[in-house]
Amino acid sequence: MSKISTESARHALNGPTMGTRWSALFFAKPCFDPAPVHAALQAAVDEVDGQMSTWKPDSDLMRLNAAPAGEWVTVPNRLKQVLRLGLEIGRASAGAFDIGMGDAVTAWGFGPKAAAPDGIRAAMDAPRRPAHDLLEICGDQVRKSAPIALDLNGIAKGYGVDRLIETLRDHVITDALVGIDGEMRAFGLRPDGEAWTIAVEAPDPERRTPHSILALQDAAVATSGDYRHWVEVQGRRLSHTMDPRRGAPLITPPASVTMVARTCAEADAWATAFMVLGSDRGAELARKRGLDALFLVRNDEGTARGVGVGRLFSEEAAAIASAGGR
Repeated sequence: MSKISTESARHALNGPTMGTRWSALFFAKPCFDPAPVHAALQAAVDEVDGQMSTWKPDSDLMRLNAAPAGEWVTVPNRLKQVLRLGLEIGRASAGAFDIGMGDAVTAWGFGPKAAAPDGIRAAMDAPRRPAHDLLEICGDQVRKSAPIALDLNGIAKGYGVDRLIETLRDHVITDALVGIDGEMRAFGLRPDGEAWTIAVEAPDPERRTPHSILALQDAAVATSGDYRHWVEVQGRRLSHTMDPRRGAPLITPPASVTMVARTCAEADAWATAFMVLGSDRGAELARKRGLDALFLVRNDEGTARGVGVGRLFSEEAAAIASAGGR
């Protein structure tokens, strides 16, 4: 064991957020009091949830959703940052990532209400324009040029992970691994000088097993898949990821997409975009933009084969990749 590790105490903090739990793992001097850090981390994710939740009727996002088209609405800075990033990735993915799918998410039962047949028909019949065509941001104000239901479930957890990192840095913690559900971000190194290791989960709905291992330093990883959250229609499981073209769940998505990026918000949003695009179109766009992504695609036998793109995943069979952040 290294000298550093013998002089450090391990701290594994966690708490509730966004229907799941956040976690933070770091090492500090034995006399370090983690209580103020735990409180600050909880406050950070509570702020994100309070601003961006579709489950809280009084969130800033739901206030924006309730505002009539054409009316400028003042929003807090963090919500504005996430809206702006969502629109940027929406444009870059040609609408595959669309934060304007709230009506479909709700109608199909992936929000706070049960699935509603009338809502499903309305969502599928509604003419659709992407959020990046309908939302305008000016200073700290946002307005919709037409009615649209915004939903940030494909990016808010990732942003919450980024806020955990920022909060630890504010407390002069320089090495840590943090996460919310399956979205993770590492910065610095472990006490032994090695990168943080993270498992890429195999797309198995019955059990949690690793498909491969990532070694991360100063980078974030997010996975979007069809095997944890779904609805069953006529005996068929449908992914929680919405197809912006149809206002309905994806029909034949990849089993999962794992994305490594500089921030977890970016990784979260791009993983969703690549699920929508599929392995062929998604891999083509990832190569074009120099992104690191791993597509797991089921074959006829039900097992998953990997399609790796980018510096980290070009040797996917090796099952180990290291990231320095972009």
